[in-house]
Amino acid sequence: MTDRYPEIEPYDHGMLDVGGGNLVYWEVCGNPAGKPAVLLHGGPGAGFEAGSRRNLDPAAYRMVLFDQRNCGRSTPSAADPATDLSANTTATLIADIESLREHLDIDRWLVLGASWGTTLGLAYAQAHPDRVTELVLNAVTTTTHREVAWITRDMGRIWPEAWARFQDGVPAAERDGNLAAAYSRLLESPDPAIRERAARDWCAWEDVHVSLGTGWMPYRRFQDPVFRMTFARLVTRYWSNAAFLDDGQLLRDVGRLAGIPAVLIAGRQDVSGPVDIAWHLHDAWPASELVVIEDGGHGTGGMGALVAATNRFARA
Repeated sequence: MTDRYPEIEPYDHGMLDVGGGNLVYWEVCGNPAGKPAVLLHGGPGAGFEAGSRRNLDPAAYRMVLFDQRNCGRSTPSAADPATDLSANTTATLIADIESLREHLDIDRWLVLGASWGTTLGLAYAQAHPDRVTELVLNAVTTTTHREVAWITRDMGRIWPEAWARFQDGVPAAERDGNLAAAYSRLLESPDPAIRERAARDWCAWEDVHVSLGTGWMPYRRFQDPVFRMTFARLVTRYWSNAAFLDDGQLLRDVGRLAGIPAVLIAGRQDVSGPVDIAWHLHDAWPASELVVIEDGGHGTGGMGALVAATNRFARA
């Protein structure tokens, strides 16, 4: 994309011990004397890609990227069926972010998140508002029960054929219940064939419901069996538990962010994270700005707005 910055390499990286046998991979790139910013990837479980380093001006920002626990280069990997995910919750991810901030001796930083990263960014900022200078959130979600039901069930009205295949991927007795929870149980099966089919079925539906909006292409990483299993295990765990948050908590507690400037970016054609999620947050958050990309989908089309926002905040 022409509105992103050139490719760069990190100047520092490492593995942070966050306890319980978990090591979180992190890296820092850009300007060592620049404005600190932490980038929160989507999923849950997607890890970050090298292209994420291109989202901020490397001359202006000290960019911190990390793979959330049990995904990407963090260990142990959720792709291994023996990996216990019970200590992987929103609360532990927030603690990991704080541990990383302290490890890198950063006082305050800009928080940039996309998709699931916006849920995590909001939860982190509400837990530690004194550590956040600004937020830039693209493809805004809050992972409520309603949002999960919308993605896993209600959107079957838009793609009935694909949704029927998705629903048929779980046992008949579970098809009228929490589909994310049903898939999560399949992904914990001792039978590798059951786990693999569940991961494929889940990721096939993921590729469908994010497919609207200019510039969408099938997600190539779903072809990798290790990534597919990592992603499916983590996203179904989080969605079946509504991100381990009180329902509606992030909107209810948005007042904690009252003095923190923010830009909320939403695609009009984003049916995975409908615009009303960002709109309700913006309506309750006077310091926020809402940018709606008319031809944007789930995370597509908003890069120009993201770059504009981060450039403006770099000068603040």
